[in-house]
Amino acid sequence: MAQQISDRRDIDFVLHEQLNVDQFSKSEMYAEFNKKTVDLIVSEARNLAVKEILPTRKEGDEIGCKFENGSVIVPEIFRKPFELLKEGEWTAMPEDPEYGGQGMPRSVTMAAAEYFNGANYAFMMYSGLTHGAGKLVESFGTDEQKATYLKKMFTCEWTGTMLLTEPEAGSDVGALTSKAVPNGDGTYSITGQKIFISSGDHNLAENIIHPVLARIEGAPAGTKGISLFLVPKYLVNADGSLGEYNDIGCVGIEEKMGIHGNSTCTMSMGEKGKCIGTLLGEENKGMRAMFLMMNEARLLVGMQGFACATASYMNAVNYAKERIQGKSLLEFMNPDAPGVAIINHPDVRRQLMTMKVYIEGMRSLLYYVAWCEDMANTVEDATEKEKYHDLVELLIPIAKGYVTDKAFEVCNSGMQIYGGYGFIKEFPQEQLMRDCRITMIYEGTNGIQSMDLLGRKLGMKKGKLVMDLMGEIMAVTGAAKNIDSIKDFAVKVEEALNKLGEVAMHMGKTAMSEKALTAFAFSYPFMEVTGDVVMAWMLLWRAQIAADALEKAKKKDKPFYEGQLKSAQFFCNTVLPTTLGKMNSILGTDGAAIEIDEASFIG
Repeated sequence: MAQQISDRRDIDFVLHEQLNVDQFSKSEMYAEFNKKTVDLIVSEARNLAVKEILPTRKEGDEIGCKFENGSVIVPEIFRKPFELLKEGEWTAMPEDPEYGGQGMPRSVTMAAAEYFNGANYAFMMYSGLTHGAGKLVESFGTDEQKATYLKKMFTCEWTGTMLLTEPEAGSDVGALTSKAVPNGDGTYSITGQKIFISSGDHNLAENIIHPVLARIEGAPAGTKGISLFLVPKYLVNADGSLGEYNDIGCVGIEEKMGIHGNSTCTMSMGEKGKCIGTLLGEENKGMRAMFLMMNEARLLVGMQGFACATASYMNAVNYAKERIQGKSLLEFMNPDAPGVAIINHPDVRRQLMTMKVYIEGMRSLLYYVAWCEDMANTVEDATEKEKYHDLVELLIPIAKGYVTDKAFEVCNSGMQIYGGYGFIKEFPQEQLMRDCRITMIYEGTNGIQSMDLLGRKLGMKKGKLVMDLMGEIMAVTGAAKNIDSIKDFAVKVEEALNKLGEVAMHMGKTAMSEKALTAFAFSYPFMEVTGDVVMAWMLLWRAQIAADALEKAKKKDKPFYEGQLKSAQFFCNTVLPTTLGKMNSILGTDGAAIEIDEASFIG
C-alpha cells in the first residue's frame, strides 16, 4: 500500500473556499499569486514531497545521523532532495526575492510546508531552522551582517540553527551560563555549552550560522542580561569566502525516540578560546529578539505535529478501506457472511471520524494563523493590522500546544487502526507516532504554552485579544444560525463560546489572587477547552461554506461537502459536551494538586 501524505482536496478547500487566498493577489505585495499560480505552487510542492522527500523518511529513520571524528554525517539519501529544495527556492518561500525568497503569502506556504513536513519533517528541519535563524538576521542584523549572511541562509547555501538550551538552563533560559567577552573590536569571545541543538552540525552545507544566547560579562542576572550573538561555524572573510574554523563544534549527538534523521547535537563553544561572535541586535535584549521569532517557530512545530497526523490519518483511511477482517455486525449470526473491510466496523468508524474532525480543524487553524499574518501585511487600516497581529499572538499557544497534543492522539489512533501491523516498522504508522512526540516538548513544552496563554495572552491589552477572537467566532455562529442544516450546531458552538468567556474571566481573576498557583494548575485544561472551542469554530465555519456550496456542487464534490457537515455534527454533539464538563471543572478550580504534601506523591 502506497504511503500517503495529505489531502489535496481539503487543502484546496481551505485555501480557496475558506480563506480565499486569491484576494491577496489584489495587493501589490502579492500581485503575482493568483489562484492559478497558487495551484501550481501546491502541485509542485506535492510532486517534490511525494517523489523526492517521502522516499527518505524510512531510510533516514533507520540509518540516522552518525558522529564520526568530531563531525556529523546525515543519511546520504538526504543530499538530493536538499539540493532540489535549494534549486526550487523552497527554503524561504515568503521572503523577499532580493534575498532568495519567493515573496509568496504565508498562508500559501503552509500548503507546501504541509506536504514537505508530512513527507519527512526530520529532513525538513535542516532548512526550516535555517529560515528561522535567517529571520533573526533580517530583523536585528546590521547592514554588514545582512550582506554577509542573509541571502546565503535564505537560499540554504549556508544553514542555521538556534543555540538556547543548556544543561542547567532548559525552559529557564535566564539561568544560562554561556559567556561573551568583548574583544574591543566589535567582536566577542564566546564560551559555553548548548544541548539539544537541532541541526547543530551536519554535512549538507559548507557553513552553519548559529544565533547564540549568552551573557556579556557584568550583565544583569536572569533574562534581562541575555544578549544574542551570531556565531558561524567558519569565519567569513571580507570577500564572502570562508575563513578559519571558529571553535564551535559538536561534541556528541543524542540517540532519540524519533526524528532520527535530524542531528540533535551538544555544542561546545570556545574550548580553545577562539570562538568569535558578533552582537545581533542590542546588548541585553536577546530574549526580546527570541520572542519575535517565537511565533514563527511555534507555528512551524504545530505544522510538524500536524503533518505527522495528517499522513497517519490518510494511511489509516486507506488501510481501513482495504483491510478485510470480520463480518459485518449486522451479519454476525450468519455463518456464511463474507468478511468486510474494517471501515465498516462502528468502532473503527468512530476512530476515523475523530481523526477526521481534528485533522480538518487543525489544518484550518494553522492556515488561518498564517492568513492573519497575510492580512496584517496587506490591510491598510492600522486598527485592522493590530487586530490580525493580536489574533496571531493569542492563537500561537493553541497552534503549538493544543495542535501537537491532538496530532499525537491522531497518530496514536492511526497506529490503532492498523492493529498489530501498526506497531511494526514495516508500516509507517509507528514512525509517524514516534516523530510526532517531540513536537509536544520542544520550542516550549505544551505546559509552557498553556502558561503563556493564561499568564501573558489572556490579559494582554486588557483582554482585547480575547474579545477580538470571540468577535471572529461570533461572526461565524451568527451566519451559521441562518442555515437550517447547521443552525443547531451554531447554537452549541455559541453556548461553548459563552461558557469559555466565563471561564476566561474566572481564570484571569484567580491567577491574580492568592490562589494563583491553583489557577496555573488549571492552565493546561484551560488551553484544552480553548482549543476545543477554536476547533468547533473552524469546523462550523467549514460547514457553513459547505452548506452554501452543496446546492450547486458537482456530483463528485457532494460527498466532500456533506462530510464537512458531518464533521461539525460529530464535534458539536460528541466532543463539545465533554468540553463543557471540563469547563465546569475549571470553574471549580480544585486545589488538591497544589495542597498535597510533596511526600504524598510517593507511597
